[in-house]
Amino acid sequence: MPSRIVGGIGLSHVPSVGAVVDRNRSQEPAWKPLFDAYIPVREWLAQLKPDVAIVVYNDHAADFGFEKYPTFALGVAERYAIGDEGFGTRPLPEVQGELDLSIHLSEALVYEHEFDLTLCQEIAVEHGFLVPMNLCFPHGQGKDEMSGWPVRAIPLQVNVIQHPLPTARRCYKLGQAIREAVSSYPQDLKVVVMGTGGMSHQLQGRRFGYMNEKFDHWFLDQLESDPAGLAGITHREIMEQAGAEAVELIMWLTMRGAARGKRIHRHYYAPMTTGMGLITFED
Repeated sequence: MPSRIVGGIGLSHVPSVGAVVDRNRSQEPAWKPLFDAYIPVREWLAQLKPDVAIVVYNDHAADFGFEKYPTFALGVAERYAIGDEGFGTRPLPEVQGELDLSIHLSEALVYEHEFDLTLCQEIAVEHGFLVPMNLCFPHGQGKDEMSGWPVRAIPLQVNVIQHPLPTARRCYKLGQAIREAVSSYPQDLKVVVMGTGGMSHQLQGRRFGYMNEKFDHWFLDQLESDPAGLAGITHREIMEQAGAEAVELIMWLTMRGAARGKRIHRHYYAPMTTGMGLITFED
């Protein structure tokens, strides 16, 4: 049986979530609603038993600098180190890659679908990648808290911080190409695709702290009911409606291009300066 995508997850990443996890503060009143929303998601994933997670995220100038920032960068390695974003390396196990599937994806996306990818044999993953993994996949299995993640992972980094950015439609088409590439891989693997990034938020300028919960709910509605139509949204529309950093939402469309099926979970929480959304789909 060839590989197949069994689910998709759209979810927000903020660096403070990592600190909350590391300091065992997830049940504090400000954080409990967020973390409780992922309990059924982890149970759902435990039933799906995915072998591989393709994590679509953006590097916040931790491993990729502004002087050399790729539009799309695919990890093609057996393992990925935990990155240091300036506060020390988090106490997390090394991320195990899926090298053969990564090679297959790179060849299919470049040769068949004509996506120009930067292929990386070394990536140190940071909070854009690690916070979604923390929320969805418990890594402390058994007595040893460093026993590793329950899935292998493939990082797919998208430029959403240095213009010109890929369009939302280009990201959606990348997801569709990933779906075709996974389904043509002959080994029997179950794959889940994660599209990450904050919802409405702005972290600089006169609109610092801006959020638009109405827009965030609309985006979740459209992502579920009309993703092809939603892919026509422009960077300017997102930034005007939801803040400059909300352009990260184009990465959710990569997930939705790859993941079909029915919506299983949906949650929204806006406790601070970022709309924290969650939505899952099961093929």
